[in-house]
Amino acid sequence: MNIRPRRNRKSAAIRHMVEETKIGAEHLIYPIFLKDGKNIKEEISSLPKNYRWSIDQLLPELEACMNLGIMTYDMFPAVDDHLKDTLATYSYAEENFYLHAIRKIKETFPEIVLMSDVAMDPYSSDGHDGFVSNGRILNDETLPILNKMSLAQAQAGIDIIGPSDMMDGRVGSIRETLDINGFTDVSIMSYTAKYASAFYGPFRDALNSAPKHGDKKTYQMNPANKREALLEAELDFEEGADMLMVKPALCYLDIIHVLRENFNIPITAYNVSGECAMVYAAAEKGWLNYDMAISEMLLSMRRAGADAILTYFAKDFATLLKK
Repeated sequence: MNIRPRRNRKSAAIRHMVEETKIGAEHLIYPIFLKDGKNIKEEISSLPKNYRWSIDQLLPELEACMNLGIMTYDMFPAVDDHLKDTLATYSYAEENFYLHAIRKIKETFPEIVLMSDVAMDPYSSDGHDGFVSNGRILNDETLPILNKMSLAQAQAGIDIIGPSDMMDGRVGSIRETLDINGFTDVSIMSYTAKYASAFYGPFRDALNSAPKHGDKKTYQMNPANKREALLEAELDFEEGADMLMVKPALCYLDIIHVLRENFNIPITAYNVSGECAMVYAAAEKGWLNYDMAISEMLLSMRRAGADAILTYFAKDFATLLKK
């Protein structure tokens, strides 16, 4: 045989030299859960190794993660129920602890990149991403609320706005609001292909943000649909998105790939809570090797075409890279 592929696998040095896909700490975005108060570090029961942090406890954790090479963080607020209402007014209130935390983090570590979450569900008494009226999630009535939320986050110092709501037209509406108010440098990483997935459970536990009635299938995408992801991506791209996200990641590698092939802006993937929780549970029972599993999982997302990956494995994987 003249062609023997195994010759390129015969030693670790050769395998490393010819490997096609690289992944480093610079490709990771670490999701962080924030809670109001002091001296809080609460482990999330359905998502081991992940916590709800008060800002005083979070700052040393961020510094430790920065020392591992993680420079980008996606911040999510765990809001007490008494602060929630049907219009999510606390999301842009001056006293919002989330906005104060953004300011504090950027003052302490100006070099890091902070990404926000823009949707009504953390602040809504209905638990939906949009405004609810008579049991229906109203699209156009939601946009002004998202605009106010995005502007408040930009004023606090956020670097990347992350609209996760899946309302039609929200990227263009937010972009216009930011630009009119002088925040032309604030990026938008749109949750472009966000599917109505079974893998969001631990995240909703972390924020206590599950819908109080119904489900999210009238605005999140049908897992059966692939072409529709191209339509969503085209709309977000035309409306001014700087990056396009696929969520979840592991069951949607084909969607990551098709967006990578069709759009010349960064494609990101969200390795969601349920995907990570499966690995934690199996590793705890000794059914798989944790380090090898998370490395293979994240590598698959990069290989599919993700320029960056939001993952709860970020700290553990960056620690592996340091070894």
